[in-house]
Amino acid sequence: MPDTEAPAEGATMLAAVWPGDEARLDIERIPVPVPKAGEALVRVAACGVCHTDLHVLKGEVAFPGPGVLGHEISGTVVAIGEGTADAGERRVGDRVVGAFIMPCTACESCLAGRDDVCEVFFAENRLKGNLLDGSSRLARADGSRLSMYSMAGLAEYAVVPLSALAAVPDELPLEEAAVLGCAAFTALGAIERSGLQAGESVAVVATGGVGTSILQIARHLGASPIIAVDIDDAKLEAARGLGADVVVNSMSVDAVEAVREATGGRGVHVAFEALGRPQTIETAVGALREGGRAVVVGIAAGAAAASIPITPLVRRGQALLGSFGARTRRDLPRVARLAAEGGFDVRRAVTRRYGIEDADEAYRELAAGRIPGRAIVVMSQVDVMSQADAGAAS
Repeated sequence: MPDTEAPAEGATMLAAVWPGDEARLDIERIPVPVPKAGEALVRVAACGVCHTDLHVLKGEVAFPGPGVLGHEISGTVVAIGEGTADAGERRVGDRVVGAFIMPCTACESCLAGRDDVCEVFFAENRLKGNLLDGSSRLARADGSRLSMYSMAGLAEYAVVPLSALAAVPDELPLEEAAVLGCAAFTALGAIERSGLQAGESVAVVATGGVGTSILQIARHLGASPIIAVDIDDAKLEAARGLGADVVVNSMSVDAVEAVREATGGRGVHVAFEALGRPQTIETAVGALREGGRAVVVGIAAGAAAASIPITPLVRRGQALLGSFGARTRRDLPRVARLAAEGGFDVRRAVTRRYGIEDADEAYRELAAGRIPGRAIVVMSQVDVMSQADAGAAS
């Protein structure tokens, strides 16, 4: 099927379905979703493999199952929802990336330009598994509902609000561009939140997909020195290859002392924490200099809490900030342009590739800590069937 051709009515597709009660993904054939007004149907090229999905799989983040996960995608627009009054710059045939934060554009936060805290997105999608109108576009073959985590990108087609899409520049490979929608997008949001300036020192604590994305963008913006902290030597070597000046294995040395040593005893201007564990957050705060800023990016499991010494935070004029993501309508096009200009290398960011049939394996590898950087699930063998074809196959 040509990339820009929409599937026929009643067509089905492959999707990696989370059953809701076990930490696994089952490959199922389900109906291709139909976009409504203000939405696009995207033929998915690839979907990123992210720790946040893993938290959902493991029951560490509340989300209603069963459902389809996957929240950073790239692909091609094949249809615009009927009744769309204004599709903006989006057209059928566009190569696009989808951000995991899908702003409603109309709530108080969105009207203030704060897409990153869109009230409707969090209430409907993150709490209920719906799109912005309060309903899901996905169902199983028997008609039973499936929840959607963001656009539910671990499938051959995804419905995405037009507000959450941006063009992929021609210079970028489409499949690898998927990581712009979360890893790079989250990194840019964290850097914007920190107020990072050229020449400031940076520590990146945990160098997975988001951590190495922060490292790349910080390097592009002129931060120096950049110190990568992790417990895995292979991940640290990958971080060095992406621009880290100093690497610290916190299993073998005191990470806070090592960061201070690398900065003349003062600590860093900005520390980014990209895993969501109490000990890594405590390391990031401990590594700060006077007036330093710690930005926590990683999502934690359950009600995990970190212990932060109060007096040093107050006396040294430090700041502790949270950053979930960037501001979609403003920043998703920016991160795509940044990648096209060489400020973020999507090819080097992607370290593993899996087919849709191996999606469960991809998340098992992620859980075991065996994926440095970012992995993607690719849909290169798109296998859409009509109802008649499905009946004949059965």
